[in-house]
Amino acid sequence: MALTAMQIYKNLPKTNCGDCKFPTCMAFAMQVAAKQKAITDCPHLSAQAKGDMAEASAPPMKLVRVGPDGDAGFKIGQETVMFRHEEKFHNSPAIAVKIPASLSDSEALARLDVINKAQWVRVGQPVGVKAAAIDCEGMADDKATARAKALAAQAKVALIVMGNRAAAAAIADKRPLLYKATPANADAFIQTAAQAKCPLAISADNLETLADLAKTAKDKGVADLVLAFCGGTPARTIRQITIARRAALKKQFRTLGFPVMVDASRDCAATESMIASSFAAKYASIIMVNSASAADLLPVLTTIQNVYTDPQVPNTVEPKLYEIGPVTPESPIMFTTNFSLTYFCVAAEVERSKIPAFISVVDSGGLGVLNAYAGDKISAEKVIKTLQDQKALDKVKHRRLIIPGLLPSFRAEIEDASPWKEVLIGPENAAGIPAFLKQHSKS
Repeated sequence: MALTAMQIYKNLPKTNCGDCKFPTCMAFAMQVAAKQKAITDCPHLSAQAKGDMAEASAPPMKLVRVGPDGDAGFKIGQETVMFRHEEKFHNSPAIAVKIPASLSDSEALARLDVINKAQWVRVGQPVGVKAAAIDCEGMADDKATARAKALAAQAKVALIVMGNRAAAAAIADKRPLLYKATPANADAFIQTAAQAKCPLAISADNLETLADLAKTAKDKGVADLVLAFCGGTPARTIRQITIARRAALKKQFRTLGFPVMVDASRDCAATESMIASSFAAKYASIIMVNSASAADLLPVLTTIQNVYTDPQVPNTVEPKLYEIGPVTPESPIMFTTNFSLTYFCVAAEVERSKIPAFISVVDSGGLGVLNAYAGDKISAEKVIKTLQDQKALDKVKHRRLIIPGLLPSFRAEIEDASPWKEVLIGPENAAGIPAFLKQHSKS
């Protein structure tokens, strides 16, 4: 049974030292009771107290690390809610691109290079592939081991070894995920994972057998497990994942309290992207795919990025005057809101125009232009004051200001109440910025 905050508090040092990042021991105890923190996050807890409370107070879903420490590895699991609006989702899914066994050694290395470089920046945040799945099915142990070692030496992402225990053991220092133990091969795969101290993916035809397999692996010393769901339709798989998650979070059924992975790979890249996006939205922690192209991966990564933001905290940029390109005193100046997606869309289109410009970002509470206007978070008066505080007039010789096309009513107000005597109404959509700047640029 889960411990109450008071039961946890009685076992804490009660020093209010703050080393757990909370101001008091009681505040920390309440977070542990709510399954938001592990009791072991208290650095001053006695060994006896740790043993007594660690299991009961641990988050219902285990945190699992795949890959080495540092940027090459990633963490999954430790989720605490069924639905994003209840709090937020914490550890975003990892996209793993397959390296087929059918490739030659040189082709496999070339594909790994593509995977290593499958990294991008979207709305100011890094997104990209986090793992390479080395398919060793049907390969002899010596060949699989040689390939795993060669790829591990060049990998800048975490590794998943598919179907060969010897290959996973050979690169144990990289902490690969061994995929996958089934009821037919469980003893051998569990033994290898326990000896190599690497995470293990387990799979079974039904949740009852999967739970038994998880208990067996845990009893034999495999601490980090991933539940692998494969086969069947995407709809059936999502149902199984949802049932497993609900059992872990709502019923405290810890034998299913592990992150999950799916194989979304399909021959059709468009179908693969749609299926992978569905799994990203519905609880998969690792999603294996075939394609490493930006066109196929970015839709999935965008879904992940959107779902795994904190719904209670607006995604914002700092309100200030930004310089896009080598600006001069003759460069145009415009304003937008501090909603990240709005700003980065505007900035990207300014860059695409090849016309250096200033962008004044106005604090709108993280809302886009139209929502900010409707919610009374932006006004002509606020825009004027923001430009004044940012000393925009000192940056340019002209007095021309470009305003968003969705706010045409601001034009007269700004011209009447500020030094900006030539206010141009810009396009309603960021995509129209390049043509607008080229049309109105002045030497």
